[in-house]
Amino acid sequence: MEDRMIDRKLFALPLAIFLLAGCAGTASERYPSLATRDVERAEGTFEPVPGRQLEVPQVPVTMSGSLDERLAALVEQARAAHAEFTGAVPAAERRVGAAAGSAIGSDSWATAQVALADLDSARSIAATALGDLDILYTAATVQAQDSAAIAAARETVIALVREEDDVLARLRARIR
Repeated sequence: MEDRMIDRKLFALPLAIFLLAGCAGTASERYPSLATRDVERAEGTFEPVPGRQLEVPQVPVTMSGSLDERLAALVEQARAAHAEFTGAVPAAERRVGAAAGSAIGSDSWATAQVALADLDSARSIAATALGDLDILYTAATVQAQDSAAIAAARETVIALVREEDDVLARLRARIR
């Protein structure tokens, strides 16, 4: 048994040497060199090519009065719509409360849906003012003009619309 073990080792040893010799060949014959090539060396100076001047078209904005007057009018439009919205909320809450747990399509459910639609209508007026402010903001930004006053007016209207969205989401969740 021991003789067989020695025979196997003697046979395996030359085979292993032969296989390892194949791995020890020169790699430069089979693989490209990783040394820096001539084309990879940076030489000389490069002059940047002058680019074309961008022609930014004017964004048409139909506006009567000065920018400050227009901003004040849009914020006032949103505030008036918000006042109408908040005035309609108590009645909508009563109708939604009466419809809570009722079947879809029932009279109380339909009455609540009408109340929510009235709230949506008031919200849409504030959202329209926000859309107009977005147009003014985009036009000022594209023309690289000062848009700080427009951004402040937008933030005021966004806060009103966000508050209205929260109320609508809360009421809708009660009757689904």
